[in-house]
Amino acid sequence: MLIYHIVLPEIWAAFDTELYKHASLDAKGFIHCSFADQLDAVIERYYSGESSVVVLEIASDRLMSRMIKEPSTNNEIYPHIYGPINRDAIVSVRTRQV
Repeated sequence: MLIYHIVLPEIWAAFDTELYKHASLDAKGFIHCSFADQLDAVIERYYSGESSVVVLEIASDRLMSRMIKEPSTNNEIYPHIYGPINRDAIVSVRTRQV
């Protein structure tokens, strides 16, 4: 299953290790992700003031960390990753204009 993580370009540009750890991992204990049909709404809700974002496409079956589908905003089910994202689980990286 493919899931998606949205990150600001400057944060992604600083990533240079085998394990990606978003700030939410320390703050909330997991990394926020979305399913494909949730991307537009999430970008509009949280990133409307940005000029662009980076969207990571992640193969959930390659993750070394646990992924759980659970309720979040508006009780909608979202995938959350409880640990870092290993680089080989990231199958594509795309910059998207907001």
